[in-house]
Amino acid sequence: MHIQNLRSWKPKIGVLPSLQYLCRSFSLWSMKKDSDLESALSRNRRWIVNNQIKNIILRYPNGLVPVKYLQKKFKNLDLQGKALNWIRKYPCCFEVFLQHDEYYCCLTKRMMALVEEEESAKEMQEPVLVQRLAKLLMMSLNHRLNVVKLNELKRNYGLPDDYLISIVPKYSDLFQVVNYSGRKSSMEIELISWNSDWAVSAVEASACVQGVEPRFSCSLPSTWVKSLERFCEFNSTPYISPYLDPKGLVVGSWEMEKRTVGLVHELLSLSLWKKASILKLGHFSREFTLPDKLNILLLKHPGIFYVSNKYQIYTVLLREGYNGSVLIDKDPLVVVKDKFGELMQEGLHEFNRRHHAENLEKKKKKGMLLGRMEKIKDNNSEISDPDDDQGDKLGGLFDPEERKRFYKVLFDDDVP
Repeated sequence: MHIQNLRSWKPKIGVLPSLQYLCRSFSLWSMKKDSDLESALSRNRRWIVNNQIKNIILRYPNGLVPVKYLQKKFKNLDLQGKALNWIRKYPCCFEVFLQHDEYYCCLTKRMMALVEEEESAKEMQEPVLVQRLAKLLMMSLNHRLNVVKLNELKRNYGLPDDYLISIVPKYSDLFQVVNYSGRKSSMEIELISWNSDWAVSAVEASACVQGVEPRFSCSLPSTWVKSLERFCEFNSTPYISPYLDPKGLVVGSWEMEKRTVGLVHELLSLSLWKKASILKLGHFSREFTLPDKLNILLLKHPGIFYVSNKYQIYTVLLREGYNGSVLIDKDPLVVVKDKFGELMQEGLHEFNRRHHAENLEKKKKKGMLLGRMEKIKDNNSEISDPDDDQGDKLGGLFDPEERKRFYKVLFDDDVP
C-alpha cells in the first residue's frame, strides 16, 4: 500500500492498534549503526567457502579430489559457475593439475602447514574446550543439551567436528551421551560432574580481579544519554550469575531479565569471536530458559550488546569484546584461522595480478594486429587500380545517365 493511500485510509475499529503493533514490530529490529562493529561483523563469504572446500579435500582419500566431485558439491556451497575457475583463483591454497585427461585438486604445502598448525592448536586447547563445553552444560536446564542443536554452534566455540568421539568419551567423568526418549534427534550430552571452580562467569572473574562487585560494563558514547540512564538503572540491581538455577525465578521479573542478560553475555564471552546468530541462540530457548522474543531483550540493552542484520542475518555481538573493529582477546584457533584468511587473500592477489598481466598482453597483441590491418588498408588505398583508370577512359559506363543512354541505344530502333 502506498504512503498516499495510507494517509487517506480510514481504518475500522480495532484495525489501527494492529497496524501500530506491526510498525512497532519492525522498529524493534532497528539499532543505530556502528561502523566499526559492522566492519567486525563482515562475513567473508569467500573464506567460508574455501574453508569448506579445505574440509572436503581433507576428508577425501589421499587428499586428492577430482574437480568433478567438487563441482557436485558447489550446489551445497551455494555457488554457481565452474569449480575449476574458483579454485584457480587461490593458488596459495589449492593446487590443480591434469592427470589422465581429468583435473584434480589438493592442498598446497603452505595450506597443509596451516592445517597441521590448526590441529596442534586444537590439541593444546583441548582442556579449554572441555571446560567450555562443561560451562555450556552447567548453564543449561537439567545440565543437558541436544546434540543436533549444539552442532549448530560447535564452531562458534571451537569444538571439533568429531567432538562426540574425540572429547566426550575421553572425559567420561564429566560427560555422557543420553537418549531418554529413544528418538535419533533426541540424543543429548549430559553433565555428570559439577565443578564449582568453573561456575564463575566472565563478569564475576573480571570483578574479582578488580576487587569490586560484579557489574556489566557499558560501551556507549556519552551522547546516548537515555540509553546510558537506562543502563545505569539496570546495572544498579544485583548481578545474578547465569550458573544459578533459574527454577526459583519468576518469568517477567527483573531477576529473570538480569539472569538472562548475564547468560547471553556469558554465551558470547565463551565464543571464539564474541558473537552469535540470534536465530541459533533462539533454538536453545527451552534449554537456557530464553524468552521467545530474544531480539527484544537484546535491543533493550545496547550498552552491552550490538545487534546487526548484516547480510540479512541477525547477529548479536558483545561490545566489550572489541576495540573498534578489532577482537581484543583472540583464541589460538582464531589466530590460525586469520592466517588462513591472509594466505587466501595472498593467492587471490597473485591470481588477479597474473590475470591483469595476461589481459594487458592480449590487448597489446590485439592492438598490434589492428595496427597491422590499418597499415595494410592504408597501403592498399595508396595503390591505384588500372582497371578503374581504364573504366574512366571507356566513357564511364558506371554513370547512371550513360547506362540509361546505352540501353536506349541498344533496344530502341528509332534512335539514329
